[in-house]
Amino acid sequence: SKLTNLGHLEMTWRSRVHFHPLLVRILHKSRLRYYGKPEKKMDMPYQAYFEVADGSGMMSMVLWNSLCPEWYHSMKVGTVLLLAKYAIKTSYPFKTHPTPGDSQMKRFATIEICLNVRDPPTEISIIPEEMVKPEWGLPEVKYRFITRSELDDLPHNHSCDVIGLVTFVGRAERARKREQSEDFWLYRWAHAIDGTSDQPFILELFATSQPDVFERIHPMTYLVCTQMRVIQGLTENPSRTVYLTTSNESQIFITGWHKGQPYTKDAKVKNFIQWMKSQSEADQIKKMIIGGYYPFPRPPDSFWKY
Repeated sequence: SKLTNLGHLEMTWRSRVHFHPLLVRILHKSRLRYYGKPEKKMDMPYQAYFEVADGSGMMSMVLWNSLCPEWYHSMKVGTVLLLAKYAIKTSYPFKTHPTPGDSQMKRFATIEICLNVRDPPTEISIIPEEMVKPEWGLPEVKYRFITRSELDDLPHNHSCDVIGLVTFVGRAERARKREQSEDFWLYRWAHAIDGTSDQPFILELFATSQPDVFERIHPMTYLVCTQMRVIQGLTENPSRTVYLTTSNESQIFITGWHKGQPYTKDAKVKNFIQWMKSQSEADQIKKMIIGGYYPFPRPPDSFWKY
């Protein structure tokens, strides 16, 4: 069928009601958002953002309501979609934006693609990777992996991806989303090493829309975390307090979930695998810790400093 592209959509969307089909690749995926309220009677008040791209650039795509339970888990980073009968709307101004792996990619930020169950009923098709043709010009998924030795020099709020061997995982903890609120964030602390530093990555992992992965983070698993944010310098000694926290677009993968993921081609991921092959499993197991309360950043060693 006759296709359009994202760049052409941005130029012509105001003058059209019906749009030609789109062929795009998913580059980023947000956590699933529940926006239900007691006074509003909605069957499936869910929403999820994706960043999709073709040869012309990148745009946000929003999956709405009952399409979320049907499609959210099938739409992975790297998945190629054929979209027909979608809607175009001006972008929601307050949403978060992931940092693209390819800094040269053009971003169309004024509009977003809306996938709805009606008005119009969107037609979604997933194209298997083996059927994707090079002449379609779809961009590859790119990452921004860093090593532990590079972390201390990165600025606050810098976006990055990491891979490491889990050496510690704490118990799941809860924090109120707002004062006096009945809603909580669920999170846990983890340490991961990659062989480039004596220090581990300190990771604050909030529960994303991957409960099966979040609950199975254990010592000795290979952990990949994407779209993490650097938190720098909370006390007088910044080198002690740098850690990484998840963002709205973070994805977490552990041993058993890596097969077929786009990051397996990344050079720093391959370097980590090579380093792991040189390690003694018995030596690493002696250093593993699980559970317990993990106060971080650690309080000062005397009451007066506190």
